[in-house]
Amino acid sequence: MTEKLQLHITGMDCADCALKLEKGVANVAGVEACQVNFTTAKMEVVTNGADETQIVKRIQSLGYNIAPPNEVYQPRTRRQQLADLLRQPRNTFTLIGAAFIGAAFILEGLLPAGGQGSGGAGENFLFNSPAPLPLLAPALFLIGGLFGLYFPARAGWAAIRSGQGLDMNVLMCLAAVGAFAIGEYGEAATVIVLFSLGEALEGYTMERARDSIRSLTQLAPAEAIVLQPCIDCQGCRGRELPDGSGPYQSGPCPWCGLHEERVPVGRLAVGDRILVKPSERIPMDGQVVSGQSAVNQAPITGESVPVEKAPGAEVFAGTINGDGVLEIEVTRLAADNTLSRLIHLVEEAQSQKTPTQRFVDKFARIYTPLVVAGAGLMAVLPPLFFGQPFFDTPTGHGWLYRALTMLVIACPCALVIATPVAVVSAIAAAARRGVLIKGGAYLEALGQVKVVAFDKTGTLTQGRPELVSLACIDRCCVEARQHDLMATCDHCDDMLALAAAVERYSTHPLARAVTAAAETRALPALAATGVKTLPGQGVQGHVGDRLVTIGSHTLLHDDDACLREFCGLVGKAEAHGQTTILVRENEALRGYLAVSDPPRHSSQATVGVLKKTGVTHTVMLTGDNPTVAAAIGHQLDVDEVRAGLMPADKVSAIRELMAEHGDTVAMVGDGVNDAPALAAATVGIAMGAGGTAQALETADVALMADDLTQLPAAIRLGRRAVRTIRFNIWFALIIKAIFLLTAFFGVATLWMAVFADMGASLLVTLNGMRLLRQNDR
Repeated sequence: MTEKLQLHITGMDCADCALKLEKGVANVAGVEACQVNFTTAKMEVVTNGADETQIVKRIQSLGYNIAPPNEVYQPRTRRQQLADLLRQPRNTFTLIGAAFIGAAFILEGLLPAGGQGSGGAGENFLFNSPAPLPLLAPALFLIGGLFGLYFPARAGWAAIRSGQGLDMNVLMCLAAVGAFAIGEYGEAATVIVLFSLGEALEGYTMERARDSIRSLTQLAPAEAIVLQPCIDCQGCRGRELPDGSGPYQSGPCPWCGLHEERVPVGRLAVGDRILVKPSERIPMDGQVVSGQSAVNQAPITGESVPVEKAPGAEVFAGTINGDGVLEIEVTRLAADNTLSRLIHLVEEAQSQKTPTQRFVDKFARIYTPLVVAGAGLMAVLPPLFFGQPFFDTPTGHGWLYRALTMLVIACPCALVIATPVAVVSAIAAAARRGVLIKGGAYLEALGQVKVVAFDKTGTLTQGRPELVSLACIDRCCVEARQHDLMATCDHCDDMLALAAAVERYSTHPLARAVTAAAETRALPALAATGVKTLPGQGVQGHVGDRLVTIGSHTLLHDDDACLREFCGLVGKAEAHGQTTILVRENEALRGYLAVSDPPRHSSQATVGVLKKTGVTHTVMLTGDNPTVAAAIGHQLDVDEVRAGLMPADKVSAIRELMAEHGDTVAMVGDGVNDAPALAAATVGIAMGAGGTAQALETADVALMADDLTQLPAAIRLGRRAVRTIRFNIWFALIIKAIFLLTAFFGVATLWMAVFADMGASLLVTLNGMRLLRQNDR
């Protein structure tokens, strides 16, 4: 029977560790597949009869450990993180080794030149006889080196046994042993200790990056105050029931009402009532039942201004209550709330490799064997064919030493870690600001966006259309509307009631505006039958014996029936950005309805900011008529407007934009009605995804708040991430190239090479982590 096993691995400090674990565990009997997410330190194993203890033993034999399965993440200070680092056995051994090596260097400094102890101030300084001093320093180097070598040698041997080949532990051990063999005791010991120290610091910085995601789990409290009815109340037993049916004995107490009980959120069920007091975090997704308060939603949606919540409003787990007391009915379980989905999707996103990362991984798999082979040839060919020295000489390093230096440079760690650390930091920074980027590939694509296409309704506009004018075909009514757009007449009310009857079954925003207007006017609710949608044209249905058709002016215009003044009113409304709907009863035109969906206050500013961030072309895609679309587009300063589009037409428009501008096109919509267009774009961006599971699933990037201003910040973050990744890769490559050349010419030493290699790894890690501090300026 196939089962999935999930483990949290500790001790991973580079992407090479994840690859080693995957290959090592995959070789255990009964394991069908193994995948390790380096950035989140999680392993998923697909087993078919495998012994879990054997999997654990294999992981431990490779030099790693497993965190307890139910361990709850607790935020740690930097001091606590450093203390945890020092408690790890590998780091303890490294520090002991460093102490011995430090003592050896001090001792060497006390010896006279040549280390013979004869003459000079150093003679008999520590011992009566100077003879042991020259032997003591190498011994200390050897002891320090052995302490430093223990864990790398064990991990390297495990890698060889499991078919990993030459990983960085093996290369470092070969270099250190080779240096000991040719008498370079100080360099050999220093190399291995510097390597282990670098690994420890790299692990520390990666844990800090991982903590940025784990800290999201702390946004929602672990407990909630649940309101429970008093059951089997002992204090009220025997009292006469209010309905006079006898004394109270058991069941819900009719006098005590609800009482507060603090329980773990895992025990809450849908429908439970919870109480949230002022300044407390909301523990569960739910709907406000009573109370009113301003809720700070920034931890989830990134909104800077608190949002007023009243009965009926939706609230998210992890958001912060203001000054009021809220009673909330739970609508989602803890494992399925918005915060849990966000964390799950972020962790999934971090496991997705970018195109750059996949290229670097392939390059690293070729680079290391090539450099190792080059080191072997460099050690043998010059002495064999050109009479060059194999060992060191007073004039310089021999070719064996140079080859050992190249072994150190063969480690691709800095190159491999250059991309994932930037990706995990950028995705974490975005998530903490209410933007979910669902993978490194989308992060890179976001940073290269040159064209942004917007859906109109609900994206550039507020998405809450209202009926602003109407007129029936009657000449007197038309003339009256020229002075008062919302003047009423019996014919207009009858037309609106007919339209509302047919539109009542539609979910389109324009249909909701029509039905809302009919309700506001308290018009009779007529029943419609046989309602059907006319794709791209309108809707049609029967109200009694009348066939009612609702559609655009282009569809229902009648040269004989349409008065010039009537068409002028329609045209005037459309020129002001209002969408017009004509109503026909049987074959007779009844009149028009004009609906306005005003632009968001932030739309024009957002379009302007996008152009400043490097977006060269903005497009509005809409199913509205060209006149209305052009008016809105002009108002928002959009570069291009494409109107009258069906959903399939929007997909075609996106493909045309990609053919013209390349794979640099982003599509912004609501993630529900625009799903095909979002999927067709290089990057699909959904707005207001906080409460919409479908938007979270369909979009490549989700803006959790219904706020367009998050878009430029997300693109700026993507651009900065791309720049960081490119810098990291080029920096690592240049460092490698410099030390390959200096090693070949005998300039670089072993300790210089390992210092450069581990230093480069640390620098690219720290540079990538700078994205965690990304601001919106």
